[in-house]
Amino acid sequence: MKSKQKMINFFLGIIFLSVITIAGCAASEQIAEKSGAQLWGENCVRCHNGPSPTAFSDVQWETLGMHMRVRASLTADETKKIIEFLKMAN
Repeated sequence: MKSKQKMINFFLGIIFLSVITIAGCAASEQIAEKSGAQLWGENCVRCHNGPSPTAFSDVQWETLGMHMRVRASLTADETKKIIEFLKMAN
């Protein structure tokens, strides 16, 4: 009886991990399709009013981007896209 329950738990665990992995990939693909402007609007505005893209120089945006990557839990790709969008305004 215990071994049957272990097998059921094992397969449920595999199914759970598979679902989590597939869902994570779908979310990553959705983020990959978004522009820097979209990511900036979705991520920066959720915590504060984002400054105008012209408010800082390219070097300052790089520094701010690295700081906010940590603070906002952004991926490297999201951060890169947001910084590129902000630099285009300069």
